[in-house]
Amino acid sequence: MLKVRVGVGLGAWPFAERDADAFWRFVDRAEELGIDSLWLSDRLVGAGLTLEPLTVLAAVAGRTRRMLFGTSVLVLPLRNPVLLAKELATLDFISGGRCLLAVGVGQEDDRSFDAVGVPLAERGRRADEAIVLMRKLWTGERVTFKGKFYQVADVALQPKPARESGPPIWTGGRSQAALRRVGRLGDGWLAAQVTPEEYGPAVESIRDAAREAGRQVPDDHYGVIVNYCVAPTAEEAERLAAPYVARRRADVPLRSVAGLGPVADVRALLRRYVAAGASKFVLRPVCPPGMVMEQLDALGRDIAPPIEALSTS
Repeated sequence: MLKVRVGVGLGAWPFAERDADAFWRFVDRAEELGIDSLWLSDRLVGAGLTLEPLTVLAAVAGRTRRMLFGTSVLVLPLRNPVLLAKELATLDFISGGRCLLAVGVGQEDDRSFDAVGVPLAERGRRADEAIVLMRKLWTGERVTFKGKFYQVADVALQPKPARESGPPIWTGGRSQAALRRVGRLGDGWLAAQVTPEEYGPAVESIRDAAREAGRQVPDDHYGVIVNYCVAPTAEEAERLAAPYVARRRADVPLRSVAGLGPVADVRALLRRYVAAGASKFVLRPVCPPGMVMEQLDALGRDIAPPIEALSTS
């Protein structure tokens, strides 16, 4: 069965109030609406208020009972993989297996690498090693690992995650190197800023890389992050969203990668992604702060249910 699921994501702080109550109202409403999952982005340093995702998701685990939660995406090379594996195993254990994980290598201009003493040029190789090591720590009783960047000798990690193999590790990025990483090492792909027309060929590139590595990425492990803003017209939605889109491609129209306009237009874009091979969605509201809860309601009531109904048996 191919399960189509729609979650909600948050990047920088989207609420009018710098008050934790605003965030918890959002979380409680998402759980009440039956939203599949909540995703938080990762930004160590920089302007704007961005929550540290693992800290917050631990609190979300205790606040909710049904909703899944994850990172979209966690900048893996910034973190020690042994400590990260322990944190994620604990989070998965206490939540009963509701922890989701999508990782990336970070942006070229991210000052976070200097801030933690990690050379930017090493980010891809560090991410590759970290993925292998974390899986070994989650599944092995005693682990010895000798990589270029990380080494452990006869260590045991407890608790083990709720799921036997640990949280699936999805990877992000749209470069050819990123797509090859998904095929070689990832359990899934969570893309951003990719048009539906680009999505299908990228999926084929991942499948080719997986075949070369003697492995397979499950058909329902292809996802996409989509900014959205529901408004009476596409023009009005784009006007409302434009100041809140943190990154945008200069080579494609904003509407080709974002759901902007009436509910029907947002659903139409998601259907195009499904036709191209996507089955998991993280929708991020991009709108004035006073509209965030309204956008969440539109997602839970009018967007997610018909898209999830596209699931096949």
